[in-house]
Amino acid sequence: MRARRHIGGGDAKINTASQREPSLSKLVLSSESLNGILDGKRASRDDLLQAYAESLDDPRDLLGLAQTLREKNKGRTITFSKKAFFNAINMCRDTCSYCTYRAEPGDAKASMMPVSRVRELLQMAKRYRCVEALFVTGERPEERYPQVRSWLLREGFSGTAEYLACCSQLALDEGLFPHTNAGNLHADELHLLKGTNVSLGLMLESSSARLAERGMPHHQAPSKVPAARLEVLENAGRLRIPMTTGILVGIGETSEEMIDSILAMRSLHERYGHIQEIILQNFQPEPGTAMGRRPGAQAAYFTRAVALARIAMPDMNIQVPPNLSPDSYQDFLLAGINDWGGISPITPDFVNPEFPWPQLARVDGLSRAAGFELKCRFPVYPEFAQMVPQDLRERMLPMQDDCGLVREDYWR
Repeated sequence: MRARRHIGGGDAKINTASQREPSLSKLVLSSESLNGILDGKRASRDDLLQAYAESLDDPRDLLGLAQTLREKNKGRTITFSKKAFFNAINMCRDTCSYCTYRAEPGDAKASMMPVSRVRELLQMAKRYRCVEALFVTGERPEERYPQVRSWLLREGFSGTAEYLACCSQLALDEGLFPHTNAGNLHADELHLLKGTNVSLGLMLESSSARLAERGMPHHQAPSKVPAARLEVLENAGRLRIPMTTGILVGIGETSEEMIDSILAMRSLHERYGHIQEIILQNFQPEPGTAMGRRPGAQAAYFTRAVALARIAMPDMNIQVPPNLSPDSYQDFLLAGINDWGGISPITPDFVNPEFPWPQLARVDGLSRAAGFELKCRFPVYPEFAQMVPQDLRERMLPMQDDCGLVREDYWR
């Protein structure tokens, strides 16, 4: 094995666009450990560390294996969810060094979306043939801000989770399907939202406790302590809730910590079978934040992280958001992804406001040029639909095609 190099994002650029798709029958890998994975061996931590180290000299084996595993398990379909983003309450008890989503009461961008406004946006989303209603809030805002608690009470809710359950029911009534990201929900709150959401989301971001130490990105974000995040994901597993999770790449983690974060998500899924999707999100510095002058995740490092996620979890749904790599997102098709995540025709990405969504026609064209067929999915993947309450599944049936995806005549 080649000597390992400790790299956290500064290695040479990978030109994935120049890589050709390998043949399933012809791929031959130089590394014995990688060939074992190709033959069905479960990738160990040492395998992933070795694959990463060897890819620093030549990434072709790593990318070739990721492509082959994606094609074997997911074929030549690339999915997305056509969504409307509901910036429900963007006040938050956490303070992350890279976040522009969080607002203070009185800020021009502060949002507490009344139910009447939720209903109006849902009706617009329906007119634009959206499928998903994405509800996002800050982390338990009523615990930090009495203004939020008072507003919730005036709206008729005892807390954020109850408010979100109401909004989710409104979405169902309009024919959209809710997916909620609301931070570290308690088990009873998860249970409440399961009744009106076809899936929920919680980014792990990183399994490294070091990133919560003084001077690090999560020092003032108690909900980002890995043990707290993992507990929520575990509770969701016990409740059989389809979960989207993922990691933020390039915020100061080492390559070993990045691999350990991938393995933490794999471990949860192997225990409970409920992780429906892994998002790999490349850090992009935002002006006005504590990390605003830091460099973003380097392309070569991020691409390797994407490929390693596919190798660690060959049959997982793996997503890279296209708006965070506007000039090269199609290259990630060659690193093993099979999903573009949510793309909205009517609302911005309130979490990453500097990065607009690409037009669906462009996403479709680039996907087809790379040999993939773009299809729209529900916020829950077909293979996880049996975890969804029956009444919600029945609402999806009229819109489904034979593969459990959204009929093309519905979303086009």
